[in-house]
Amino acid sequence: MISAFARASLAAPAVSVFRSLHASDSLRPDDYSFTALLSAVGHMHNLAASHCTQLHGAVLKLGAGAVLSVSNALIALYMKCDAPEVSGNARKVLDEMPVKDELSWTTIVVGYVRKGDVHAARSAFEEVDAEFDVVWNAMISGYVQSGMCAEAFELFRRMVSKRIPPDEFTFTSVLSACANAGFFLHGKSVHGQFIRLQPNFVPEAALPVNNALVTLYSKSGKISVAARIFDSMTLKDVVSWNTILSGYIESGCLDNAARVFKEMPYKSELSWMVMVSGYVHGGLAEDALKLFNQMRSEDIKPCDYTYAGAVAACGELGALKHGMQLHAHIVRCGFEASNSAGNALLTMYGKCGAVKDARLVFLVMPNVDSVSWNAMIAALGQHGHGREALDLFDQMVAKGIYPDRISFLTILTACNHAGLVDEGFQYFESMKRDFGISPGEDHYARLIDLHGRAGRVGEAMDLIKTMPFEPTPAIWEAILSGCRINGDTELGAYAADQLFEMIPQHDGTYILLSNTYSAAGRWVDAARVRKLMRDRGVKKEPGCSWIEVGNKVHVFVVGDTKHPEAHEVYKFLEMIGAKMRKLGYVPDTKFVLQDMASHQKEYVLFAHSEKLAVSFGLLKLPLGATVTVLKNLRICGDCHTAMMFMSLAVGREIVVRDVKRFHHFKDGECSCVDLPTDAP
Repeated sequence: MISAFARASLAAPAVSVFRSLHASDSLRPDDYSFTALLSAVGHMHNLAASHCTQLHGAVLKLGAGAVLSVSNALIALYMKCDAPEVSGNARKVLDEMPVKDELSWTTIVVGYVRKGDVHAARSAFEEVDAEFDVVWNAMISGYVQSGMCAEAFELFRRMVSKRIPPDEFTFTSVLSACANAGFFLHGKSVHGQFIRLQPNFVPEAALPVNNALVTLYSKSGKISVAARIFDSMTLKDVVSWNTILSGYIESGCLDNAARVFKEMPYKSELSWMVMVSGYVHGGLAEDALKLFNQMRSEDIKPCDYTYAGAVAACGELGALKHGMQLHAHIVRCGFEASNSAGNALLTMYGKCGAVKDARLVFLVMPNVDSVSWNAMIAALGQHGHGREALDLFDQMVAKGIYPDRISFLTILTACNHAGLVDEGFQYFESMKRDFGISPGEDHYARLIDLHGRAGRVGEAMDLIKTMPFEPTPAIWEAILSGCRINGDTELGAYAADQLFEMIPQHDGTYILLSNTYSAAGRWVDAARVRKLMRDRGVKKEPGCSWIEVGNKVHVFVVGDTKHPEAHEVYKFLEMIGAKMRKLGYVPDTKFVLQDMASHQKEYVLFAHSEKLAVSFGLLKLPLGATVTVLKNLRICGDCHTAMMFMSLAVGREIVVRDVKRFHHFKDGECSCVDLPTDAP
């Protein structure tokens, strides 16, 4: 009975039966009774040191202290107790044992690893005089669990040199260590050893090793090798399918990932979560939401990470209402305390223009982490609340949460959007000085962009000279953007030449340089750049804007005539345009790149996608509601001016999220104050 209760992890009934046995005049506990009792008590949720010592005393009192199985069970019991002082008791039991077997050493090694004392585990391991492969596996696995991958691999090499044959547990642990630490050449050599021994492994034993190999090659960027291993496996489980699925997604092979997902004989909750997140990170937010809805229609309950993926998709699409509905589901499912879900909600609200809701999520989160702080700082910065972003950053540091490199990217971006050049430079300087973080090229790019937009292109060029690495495309793009804003055609042409060498097929370089020439009235040079773009076969990414109305996302392109209500949109735009002109709006035709008649340029500006999307929102949303539009490119200077006049003409707030930031237009003003904008 005691053994049955132990197998069922029922400590209280096991103890009750043992007490009855101990109180009996005719029966006496034997070795099996003690072993089963100790095993059962080990399953107690609140196992205290006193429980262990009391049972230890009973074992000694009844003369079972020298029994091998009982001593092993005592060691296991002590090691399952979270009280730090009992490790010494376990070690004392081991030292006093007249005979020790493989289980004795394995239990003490695994116990020390579980308690995070890898050094004590290694000390015990070195005392083993017999070549027990299970003990070697336990020590190697302990190193892997503790993130000490180099030590795990070195121990594996020592094991092989002693001619102790590795089994599936050995190979799985070592391959995991190689994958986690990036020791891909070492992993390849381990793979070679496994190939030589593979005939000795039945499919069930080879399965976890093959899964680890798929992970190894996926992480090393050799997804084709990972796929070959997966395809050659005679036996696969859900881990196999999820591993190759993750590998395809991490490699950006979404089509192959979708194929694998469709072919999976069984889709676990993890499978759905990986696929939803993969679609989001791959830029396919709509597909992510469709898959999430399919998951729910099949009565599969999403976990908090899957909800986080769906919420992130809403953020990418600007689908605020849908995101709010998911927020309600998250609360109903009890995931509101999840940092994964909370951080996703915070980011989603920020990306959808609802910075107040983002702030509320941040304030009610029970456990904010560095990701939460970074997301809130980013949301404030995107919406032009630069000073508030800086204050929040300082609060984070004051609370003892050290900023990471992402924190500094967000604060530099906030300074950029608010035009806080000196403050941005101070934070940049503090990275290395105060926090030991070496600035990367992305940090330099933010700082250079900040100087360029403020008209300090010379200082931006001086910064390039101080960089410990060669300028990357992001650096030269920042210089070119600054030249476009400040009208420096010569330096702009030089920056563009660097970009033509590095990324000749990038459309943004040609567009920015052409805009720079057009703004300076150098139409011949602008036309030359556009011809160069055509000759090289570079296609301009078409501008599009979208808006959520009635829980549906409506997309508009430049000069759109395919939207079912395009006629009404243009009619409304003409009407509101007349009001805007009376208020002083004059179309800024320098943002039209082509050399054409003035009235033709005005018509081109008239049909920009963001103007169409905003007009549709003004037509369809309730009176007084904020109109929020998202755009895939930068808002052009004319549209920026037009939105200010439009907000004044209709008496409503208009929010436009372009590829760089949010613009809040209200009463004829914008949240970005007098900061310049680029052409699309």
